Amino acid sequence: MRIGIIGIGGVGGYFGGKLAREYGQSGQHEIIFIARGEHFKTIQQKGLQLFTREGDYVAKPAFVTDDSSEAGVFDLILFCTKSYALENAAGSFKENVCDKTVVIPLLNGVNSAQRLRAIMPQADIVSGSVYIISHLEKPGIIKQEGGACRLTFGTDDYKSAQKYSYILDILLNGKINAVLTDKISETLWNKFLLMCPVGSLTAATGKTYGQIWEDPVMRKKARNMMLEVVAVARARNINLEIASVEKAMKMIPSFGYNSKTSMQMDKEKGRQTEIDALTAYLCRAGKESGVPTPLHDEIYQRL
Repeated sequence: MRIGIIGIGGVGGYFGGKLAREYGQSGQHEIIFIARGEHFKTIQQKGLQLFTREGDYVAKPAFVTDDSSEAGVFDLILFCTKSYALENAAGSFKENVCDKTVVIPLLNGVNSAQRLRAIMPQADIVSGSVYIISHLEKPGIIKQEGGACRLTFGTDDYKSAQKYSYILDILLNGKINAVLTDKISETLWNKFLLMCPVGSLTAATGKTYGQIWEDPVMRKKARNMMLEVVAVARARNINLEIASVEKAMKMIPSFGYNSKTSMQMDKEKGRQTEIDALTAYLCRAGKESGVPTPLHDEIYQRL
């Protein structure tokens, strides 16, 4: 299979790097990296260097390019750009997909698949989600600090999900902690339950995971923001239990005291953030569903 990894940042670099390490030179599957600028040049010359909790290594894909016209048609794409870059990036790869191409977005947010379908209607778009803390350290180098390093993908019913079991096999054989689910909407919203409130709160206050957790006022605010997410999800017929809130809250200290969310790091570095896919989306979805989201509204205005 021809497998394209679009966006070789923290997510694409980690999961794409694993696939390239396993398959890159074997000929069993053709792993193609899509990268830009100095990052592209460094990978082309030296490979992709990864520093992970399970070990350090250099991954060499079969092919790396910064030009979609050189990439050809893919059988499988892992879409790993930032959420705000999705439409522009997807528009550049419309000619690289066909009706047999499976595209799995691994972006933050809950509506990436719907957005991709509007741009790539001929492709088979399957929702996906990852739990990982990793980032692009500098051109050619990816650093993973934490997270479960789990990739979950699938649909919302058993029969359709099973069509993608062959992709699960490819991921598992590539030493990726992968799960194929028939409840992908619940998976996406359970991640959103943590990512949106905590990402919004850390970006607005400048506090780390640990500082949010140790501050009783901030900890209570995070929990109440999660309850807003639950209310919006339920209004949209997504089954989120209150127990999910307690589980998400317990995850906050597990990320490490000084760990920062990607939204927070982007804001601190003066880069564009994913506010549209997180805070703004929740506020808008609340209004559409008739569910008040005062805490998210307040944070959105601050951001």
